[in-house]
Amino acid sequence: MYRTAAFRLRSLKGRVGNSGAARYATASGVATRPTSGGFFSWLTGERSSSLPPLEIPLAGVNLLPPLPDYVEPSKTKITTLPNGVKIASQTSTSPAASIGLYINSGSIYEGPGTHGATHLLERMAFKSTTNRSHLRIVREVEAIGGNINATASREQMGYTFDALKTHIPQMVELLIDSVRNPAFLDWEVNEELRKVKAEIGELSNNPQGLLLEAIHSAGYAGALANPLLAPETALHTLNGSFLEHFVAENYTAPRMVLAASGVEHEELISIAEPLLSDLPSVPCSEEPKSVYVGGDYRRHADIGSTHVALAFEVPGGWREEKQAILLTVLQLLMGGGGSFSAGGPGKGMHSRLYLRVLNEYQQIQSFSAFNSIFNNSGLFGIYASTGSDFVEKAVAVAAAELLSIATAGQVTQVELNRAKESTKSAVLMNLESRMIASEDIGRQVLTYGERKPVERFLKAVDEITLKDITSIAQKIISSPLTMASFGDVLHVPSYESVSSLFNAK
Repeated sequence: MYRTAAFRLRSLKGRVGNSGAARYATASGVATRPTSGGFFSWLTGERSSSLPPLEIPLAGVNLLPPLPDYVEPSKTKITTLPNGVKIASQTSTSPAASIGLYINSGSIYEGPGTHGATHLLERMAFKSTTNRSHLRIVREVEAIGGNINATASREQMGYTFDALKTHIPQMVELLIDSVRNPAFLDWEVNEELRKVKAEIGELSNNPQGLLLEAIHSAGYAGALANPLLAPETALHTLNGSFLEHFVAENYTAPRMVLAASGVEHEELISIAEPLLSDLPSVPCSEEPKSVYVGGDYRRHADIGSTHVALAFEVPGGWREEKQAILLTVLQLLMGGGGSFSAGGPGKGMHSRLYLRVLNEYQQIQSFSAFNSIFNNSGLFGIYASTGSDFVEKAVAVAAAELLSIATAGQVTQVELNRAKESTKSAVLMNLESRMIASEDIGRQVLTYGERKPVERFLKAVDEITLKDITSIAQKIISSPLTMASFGDVLHVPSYESVSSLFNAK
């Protein structure tokens, strides 16, 4: 539910006590000491030969009222325009605001002849529009000290603008102009295509990212198997006309949410409605289907190490709310990361994969749990990096760890409590960022049609039991295995042999 974070929530417990508006002297030990005046006399405005005791307030010092014991977080307000565009916002005390336009459009909406559109659109964000040149956009953003960004995923696109609240009208207008009226000039498209080609060429330098892409193409049949990164074969067909057609087909009113953090709702509506009300109200097309099938991907490369990922499906995805929350806690419970030396590899790290794997096997450079959740499905697994001579053992260890969490009694209450507290802490700390809060508003409204309160998420985390962890783990490993490996793959165990480890459970 809270995929990166939720809204700003701050419980301010009063530590002022009942002292009211009085300030007291801080050291009774010096109260009886003779003095000839000086600094303390100047501070208190008194000329006596001794400082006042603790129970006597300092004269002439008036304090502001103390903070209340609890500050209620602002509520997310949502308005749907007649054409279907949703406008959602929440206020905050921050002097800055973050505004984003989120669209149900990603690589799952690409067809066989349109692969790469999402990737290129991300690169073309905030380029020239029919009203502004790219240079003018950059200068306008710089003039108000703003920050713009665009992100693409398999199911959604996001365009964001962050700046001071005093510039909200300019922010909203520029943001909507950039999304609605892209010019797709040939020279800008060609320049970004060259950058996309270079990015694809450097993918081998990011084995973890490469394998994350590979498990989707190997594990799914249908829309979720579409590559998020543009395939090289598509670079010759992508052009401005191609992008115009994709935007016209997918950037429609019912598939858009304008989300903001730090903005008064009525102010946002008054600015945004005239700019969005004429968008075509085309009925939402049915979300493309995907079927999880499992599979195996191997790519040999002389890089001196081997990288392997084992993954399974999590059916239901974000729309199975409790299950998605369970998965988030499970990932933090397993944890993991890279091996390092700071008083010993992983010293001070308490997740299962640090304690049970990285601290035990010095041959493993990286070992971590990961998940990738979508609206109706998802993947959960373990990523490992090691030398080719140890990869068979590393795969066996990964399988053993996945089987362990699916076995009753193997996870302790202490481990679960730590994971639950880590989950809540991560969500609440992330929500201190207005940019993450704005993104969460937009993505939740796209997925659920509403923004679920963070208290509901925290309550669901608190209610998770050891039985829940075992049940979700058993459900995960009962699906077909997906494997992906990169590097020296000659010693990676066969797909059948690894699958048999889970089938024999």
